[in-house]
Amino acid sequence: MTAVGFIGLGIMGSPMAGHLVAAGHHVTGFDVNRASVDRLVAAGGKGASSVAEAVREAAVVITMLPNHPQVEQVVLGEDGVLANAASGTLLIDMSTIRPETSIAVATTGVERGVRVLDAPVSGGEAGAKQASLSIMAGGTEADFAAAKPILEVLGTTIVHVGRHGAGQVVKAANQLVVAGIYALVSEAIVLLDASGVDAKSGLDVLAGGLAANRILDLKRDSMIAREFTPGFRIDLHYKDMGIVLDAARQSDVALPVSGLVAQLVAAARAMGYGSLDHSALLKVSEQLAGRS
Repeated sequence: MTAVGFIGLGIMGSPMAGHLVAAGHHVTGFDVNRASVDRLVAAGGKGASSVAEAVREAAVVITMLPNHPQVEQVVLGEDGVLANAASGTLLIDMSTIRPETSIAVATTGVERGVRVLDAPVSGGEAGAKQASLSIMAGGTEADFAAAKPILEVLGTTIVHVGRHGAGQVVKAANQLVVAGIYALVSEAIVLLDASGVDAKSGLDVLAGGLAANRILDLKRDSMIAREFTPGFRIDLHYKDMGIVLDAARQSDVALPVSGLVAQLVAAARAMGYGSLDHSALLKVSEQLAGRS
């Protein structure tokens, strides 16, 4: 079994680290929230009081952090992962961040003798708890092959999508499509309601035809009930849509629909819905339609 250092034991990272412990790996975890570390210890892992302690004896280090500033601090900082990991360590950053940060981490990792993959995930809190995440990995084929036994504990769809940073580009595309579908499902509900048609019956039909998608499968009932308990918060999707627009600028492409979807997500945040599930885009659609 592998010695794993796991940094970032939040909503996603905590169940992921727990799965690795259950699979027999020796997991040492660190988080700025001590209660999160205590949960890992209760699950059979080992707690660390610093990044350095978490990674010093690890063959594999996994980071699951909120955004690129935290990744830069934790990985590239003076007391960070690359300053303390042994040569040959495999660093798997599973955070959702800018592609350019992933590339910078990989470049610095090569200089320090540390192998690096960017491997963001899709599936949200439910996917993390069920070990059913989709994982999109960027880096070398050899490093992906070395990481795959670990990743298979955490997810069911695990794909090497290309060079360093490619995982983040695919994740950005994923978040764009998810937000776009939420926006369209929201407008469908508004249209059905305004026309006097039962929204549940209407969406049941859509879910069985060409318009079928995972959001209709998983979220149509809660959206119709206006239940927006967060599985993935608007605040985080707002961050991700910023990554989409930055990536488009970096690649010098126009994505007009992406811009509109990003503005809808920004509107949800501005209206005070940042802590709600991203399906709360329905509230934005209703307000724009004058039906709130």
